[in-house]
Amino acid sequence: MRPVPFTPQPEPGHAPRAERGERLVDHLLPAIRATAVTLVLTGLLYPLVMTGLAQALFHSRAGGSLVTDGAGKVIGSELLAQGFSAPGYFHPRASAAGDKGYDPLASGGSNLGPTSKKLQDGATAALEALRKENPEAEGPPPVELVTASGSGLDPHLSPAAARWQAPRVARARGVTADRVRALVDEYTEGRDLGVLGEARVNVLQLNLALDRRFPAPGEPPSAGTGGAP
Repeated sequence: MRPVPFTPQPEPGHAPRAERGERLVDHLLPAIRATAVTLVLTGLLYPLVMTGLAQALFHSRAGGSLVTDGAGKVIGSELLAQGFSAPGYFHPRASAAGDKGYDPLASGGSNLGPTSKKLQDGATAALEALRKENPEAEGPPPVELVTASGSGLDPHLSPAAARWQAPRVARARGVTADRVRALVDEYTEGRDLGVLGEARVNVLQLNLALDRRFPAPGEPPSAGTGGAP
């Protein structure tokens, strides 16, 4: 009687290796295809289409809302504050962004709480400096001129904060404060859609307008960054 060849049987609940391999491939290939399609659609095509539309419809804003002088030289952005300090320019809010402030690579506030002694001492020092620099200003300075903005790069001031600085700017420019206040009113932007946000003045645009309208005595109009540290 011939011996019967032994054929190993798969354990209950376990498919043969070849079948398991086929099942793995059946799941792996669709996953790879889905990943590739998603990568192309969301990582390449969608950004390219959105960038193209933005450049076509909102070219200036898509490029960073850059500001140029009369010669076409880029001197800043409408979206980023600069540290003007000369008396003939409007000064923006203080900045805690970076060691010297106004660093676009280190945007952020001071992160000091209302009970912080460092914050209180800094506000007191800023208040004294403002009063010394603006002896002719009427009333106390708006609080935004005493504290740093949350981003450190706030390009706007409230109309009240700009008008409060008008006497100092007017004295340095050799014009009346009323003419400077009129320029502030001219460059005041209202609420978006009439209801969103608050009225504001872009400091860089306002200082550029100062150089065009009221050049400082004995000095030619600058690009708008004169006086920045």
